[in-house]
Amino acid sequence: MVRYLLSKIAEAIIAVWGVLTIVFFVTRVLGDPATLLLPIGATADQLDALRDQLGLNRPVVEQYIHYLTMIVRGDFGMSFQFQRPAMEVVLERMPATLELAFSAIVLGTIFGLVAGTVAALNRGRLAELIVMVFALLGQATPVFWLGIMFILFFSVELGWLPTGGRGTLAHTVLPAMTLAIFVCASIARLLRSSLLDVLREDYVRTARAKGLLPGTIFVWHVARNALIPVVTMIGIVMGELLGGSVVTETVFAWPGIGRLIIQAIEAKDFPVIQAGVMLIAFIFVAINLLIDLTYGFLDPRIRERR
Repeated sequence: MVRYLLSKIAEAIIAVWGVLTIVFFVTRVLGDPATLLLPIGATADQLDALRDQLGLNRPVVEQYIHYLTMIVRGDFGMSFQFQRPAMEVVLERMPATLELAFSAIVLGTIFGLVAGTVAALNRGRLAELIVMVFALLGQATPVFWLGIMFILFFSVELGWLPTGGRGTLAHTVLPAMTLAIFVCASIARLLRSSLLDVLREDYVRTARAKGLLPGTIFVWHVARNALIPVVTMIGIVMGELLGGSVVTETVFAWPGIGRLIIQAIEAKDFPVIQAGVMLIAFIFVAINLLIDLTYGFLDPRIRERR
């Protein structure tokens, strides 16, 4: 198990390094931030002085080595816009992203598990048809359109909820519902398919032949094995949401990481872009490692192979 963890950590370090390298070189293609930071009509000498101050006049390779050295020390540089440490700016937006992501994941997972189970246990009946139709619509509907429709109906027409921003529980409802519907639909469809596959396995028929209670069979023999692909999907979706749902945060003016990175790209704020992407990459890697460890709990065969 220790060797397995060490190999996964090594893979994680390589993955994060690869992401940071790509982001570094892509940001250099965005353009010159000095032209945005100085007022219109700035002289060439003023532009060169600012580029020197920001370290943008150095050769790209030298900038890259300096960039990696700073990251190893935990220093992501100063934000061009805010004149504060870039990681500090990104972490300020983390609570908003966590609030929205966990609200959507909890709602989507609960309803998705219930809907998927109902559909699998009622195969060929009206209940399955209803669940699958709603799941298909939930996955096919664009998130930005759904968010706008929620605002028009619940905020503009009924006046029940605010149109955007963050502050109270009421502000969280619409963006969380918008994201939760897609999560719920994805989990419901995958869980139904996984449950139907497991229900056809020989060990399930053997458990029935032994006279075990249906509830015991479902919990200990069916659900645990059927949840393995679902756990993978939940982990991937959680990583995406914790990285900031750019579209939803933009529609609802939610002050999360995704919206911050978009604003940083528009302003060519390289340190904030790099710090934000680093945090997102770390979250993805950590969640994937957690998923791998969860596999061993759900399926003892995986634990034995390790």
